[in-house]
Amino acid sequence: MDAFSDLTLADLVQDPYPAFDRIRQAGSAVCVPATRLHLVTRFADIMHIERHAADFASTNPGSLMNTVMGHSLMRKDFEAHRAERSAIEPTFCARAVQEHWVPRLGDMVDQLIGAIRHRGEADLFDAFAAPLAAQALTRLLGFERDVAWQDMCAWSQAMMDAVGNYAGDPGIAARGRAAAEAIAAEIDRALPRHQRNPGPTVLASMVQAGQTPEQIRANVNVIVGGGLNEPRDAILTLTMALLQHPKQRERVLADPALWPVAFEESVRWIAPIGMYPRRVTRDITLGDTALREGDQLGLCVGAANRDPARFDRPQDFDISRPRRQHLGFGAGPHFCAGTWVARQMVGQIAVPRLFARLKGLRLDPGTEPKVEGWVFRGPVRLKVQWDA
Repeated sequence: MDAFSDLTLADLVQDPYPAFDRIRQAGSAVCVPATRLHLVTRFADIMHIERHAADFASTNPGSLMNTVMGHSLMRKDFEAHRAERSAIEPTFCARAVQEHWVPRLGDMVDQLIGAIRHRGEADLFDAFAAPLAAQALTRLLGFERDVAWQDMCAWSQAMMDAVGNYAGDPGIAARGRAAAEAIAAEIDRALPRHQRNPGPTVLASMVQAGQTPEQIRANVNVIVGGGLNEPRDAILTLTMALLQHPKQRERVLADPALWPVAFEESVRWIAPIGMYPRRVTRDITLGDTALREGDQLGLCVGAANRDPARFDRPQDFDISRPRRQHLGFGAGPHFCAGTWVARQMVGQIAVPRLFARLKGLRLDPGTEPKVEGWVFRGPVRLKVQWDA
């Protein structure tokens, strides 16, 4: 396998796509020393991996995720994974989302837009997308009190940093432990109510399914870690894409039936969760690459969503492209449980109402949007103006 020793994590964070193109051309799985992984960037190879969990396992005894968050469903396969996933699915199923969560999400969106309408300008990262994602997650989980959105964001980031702390930075590790302790305190505060009163929240669903305290803590940690970044970044990406492509924006605003199409194209164009790991369980060949038992893989779905063998002009945001399966929510048994929530919150409520209620919404001409990340990728700055 080719070792791309010249690539740095900073390169990937700033703009991973040139590196992804190089890796895709080099092989099915390519060693990138900076990541400590063999990166898989081709759509067909990732789909093969997702269909063969016995050969490419989510379980990984040495995973930092297990150390930081506990042994969650993200690091389990087969029946162990199915049992814990089924314990949270009542919260995220289409019926619960439509009947229970959509009205509440709508109220949150309205309040946040109402708070900034008079201003005429804002950075939508911290004025809208981050607080909405954090508030929604607080309600979905069923925490007992309204946790400050800034705290939820800080816990989520601390968890993600600690999970990726391959250098063993003690400060990063300490912040991860502190976040886990704070989340555990919120769980302990909320559980008695959910034990008495079943409901549609994640904590209530897990209690009703008979999950142990260890299972509950580990899986809530995972949901806080990833369930905040994905909708936040998807909101910002879809908004940015439409602001940067005025003809497509006009089409969507003229035909509301195109909102779901625009949403799916946005998470293909920039996948909010761009990489997740797998472990090779036996000596095996993936595509054109021989792998050894124990090899650690990074499945770069952000790269697969721009694979020219799968999509024409993959670097372009284009709501007119023929519909094809993308990997913005993963695939296989670990397909994102929160997909229905994301589709409704981002594509049907948050972004449509932004454009409907902030008249003349446009990019701030003096500040370019800033997009970062490769494991998680999205705008970290999106300054806009509108007619107050």
